Amino acid sequence: MSQLVVGIVLWWFAHLFKRLFPAARARLGTGGKGLVALVLLLSVVLIVRGYRAAPFEPVYDPLPGMGHLNNLLMLISLYLFGAGSVKGRVAAMIRHPMLWGMVLWAVAHLLVNGDLASLILFGGLGLWALVEMGVINIAEGPWRRPAPGPWKNDLKAVFVALILYAIIAAIHIWLGHNPFLGSYP
Repeated sequence: MSQLVVGIVLWWFAHLFKRLFPAARARLGTGGKGLVALVLLLSVVLIVRGYRAAPFEPVYDPLPGMGHLNNLLMLISLYLFGAGSVKGRVAAMIRHPMLWGMVLWAVAHLLVNGDLASLILFGGLGLWALVEMGVINIAEGPWRRPAPGPWKNDLKAVFVALILYAIIAAIHIWLGHNPFLGSYP
């Protein structure tokens, strides 16, 4: 479990470093991007290893049928990840679409996973996304809504989200966690 916690802490640190310690980040120059990327890679490795190795310690029982809501939220989450990049109509309506996608991803997984490791992983990353939004909002001030982009950009995000959804579902099935059961044992 300690690898999981260290991985989450490194994830938070790497993402918040630039905003919380701008002078230190500036001193690192362009090489700082590589260092941050390395820390993020290490955090992901520790998160995956720590989560997979964590014992199952139940905290709550997910409600029956929450798998269906999880699937819907995951599809919306993946769309929001893409909408933040393509600059379509939705990106002009929602500040931080990618971070909101991360929050939905975390909530979706907390609906179907009631064990301690899942609370640490999904709760930790969901909370990070909310804190990151707050830190960005403080640093950048009020949001100036951008001009909406074309609808075709949003359609591209939908297409990519559907492809990613299929790939992620296939990986979950391969790992023995079929996301289409509706309820999980």
